[in-house]
Amino acid sequence: MQDLLIRNASLPDGRRGMDILIRSGLIDAIDTGLSGVSSGIRELDAAGDLVCPPFADAHFHMDAVLSYGLPRVNQSGTLLEGIALWGELKPQLTQEALIARAMQYCDWAVAKGLLAIRSHVDICDGRLLAVEALLEVRRRVAPYLDLQLVAFPQDGLLRSPGAFDNLKRAVAMGVDVVGGIPHFERTMADGAESIRLLCEFAATQGLRVDMHCDESDDPMSRHIETLVFHAQRLGLQGRVAGSHLTSMHSMDNYYVSKLLPLMREAGVAAIANPLINITLQGRHDTYPKRRGMTRVPEMLAMDIDVAFGHDCVMDPWYGLGSGDMLEVAHMGLHVAQMTGQQAMHQCFEAVTTMPARIMGLPGYGLAVGSYADLVILDAPDCIDALRLRPVRRYVIRRGKIISETPRMEARLDLPGRGNSVNFRR
Repeated sequence: MQDLLIRNASLPDGRRGMDILIRSGLIDAIDTGLSGVSSGIRELDAAGDLVCPPFADAHFHMDAVLSYGLPRVNQSGTLLEGIALWGELKPQLTQEALIARAMQYCDWAVAKGLLAIRSHVDICDGRLLAVEALLEVRRRVAPYLDLQLVAFPQDGLLRSPGAFDNLKRAVAMGVDVVGGIPHFERTMADGAESIRLLCEFAATQGLRVDMHCDESDDPMSRHIETLVFHAQRLGLQGRVAGSHLTSMHSMDNYYVSKLLPLMREAGVAAIANPLINITLQGRHDTYPKRRGMTRVPEMLAMDIDVAFGHDCVMDPWYGLGSGDMLEVAHMGLHVAQMTGQQAMHQCFEAVTTMPARIMGLPGYGLAVGSYADLVILDAPDCIDALRLRPVRRYVIRRGKIISETPRMEARLDLPGRGNSVNFRR
C-alpha cells in the first residue's frame, strides 16, 4: 500500500479537474486543487483522462481459459459441441497446466484494468483438480486481483453422479459461491429440484448463489422463476444472481411483465454475457435471427442489478477474447441497442460498479474510504472509453501502480498531412 496524489482527473460521474489523494492504500480525499499535501508524496498527472474503479467480471470460466484447440477445435462453434469438448478435455487436465493458463490470463486481466473476477469452476470431476488449481491461483493473485470462485456442476447437479457431494466438498475447500445449471438437467422437474437443493444448501452455509439459468432459446424455460421463488422463500435477497437468462429474449411479453417485478422483489440480479450470448444463441434460427441476450434495458428500468460478463476467452466455447471488459460492454451496448446517453453510462457501470455490487466486493468504488484500486484510461469520459476501448495508462492497486501502458499513437508519412494520429480523438 502506497501514498499517491492523482492530479487533474475526469471521473465517471462527469466531474473534471479532480485530484485524488491516496494514503495507506485508501482514497483519502477527492476534490479540486488539493493543497497541503506532503511534498514527499508521488504525484501522477491524469491530464484530464478518465479515472475509474477497476473493471470487474461477474461471470467467467477460468478453468477452461486459453484451452482453445484442446483436444480439438470446436468446428460448429455451438454451445453443445463446446460442452462435449470440455468433457473430452477434463480427463487430460493437470493442475500445472490449469494454473499456468489461469495465471497467464490474470496477467492479461491486470494489464486491462480487470482486478476482480468471479469464475465458475467445474466440480463434476471427482478429483476436483480444477478446484484445487483455482484455489491456488486465488492465493497467488490475492495481492493484486480479487478472484471469487463458484462451485459449478457443469454436467448437471442431478444428471452427473456424485455432483452434489463434489459441490459440498468444493465449498468445504474454500469455494465462495454456489452455482448450478438447471436447464442442463434431464427434465424441467429435475432442473427445478436442483435449484431447490442448491439454494437451501447455500442458505445453510451463508453463501451467495450464481446459477447458469435458462441458457437457451426456449421461450418456455422457466428456471429463473424457480430461482426467484427460492431466493424469496429462503431470505436470500441481494445474494442471488441468474447468469445468461437468454430464454427471456424469446419469452412472451406478458409473462416477462410478471417475471421482472418478481426478480426485483426477490433481489435477484442478472448477469448477461454479450460476446457469448450473441455468438451461441439463435443457432436454430434461419431468418429473422434472435439476438439471444437477455432483456437488459427492461431489467434496468425495473431497478434490477445487471452486470456484463466475459464468460469465455479462447476456450472450447469461444476462440476469441482478450480479457478486455470494455469489449464486453461495447458488444452489450450494440446488442441491447443501448445508445442513449444514460444507457451508455449504464453499460460502463455493467463492467464496473454493478458486478462489484453483485459480487459483494468490500471497499470497492471511487469514494473517500474506498480501496485505492483505480484505472486511468486514455479517454476523457465513459462514452469515449466505450467507443475507443483505449489503453489503460495506469492500473493501481491499493495505491501502487501495478501496470502501465503508453498512449496509442500512429506515426504517419502523408503529403500535406500531419505526422501523427492520437487514437483517443
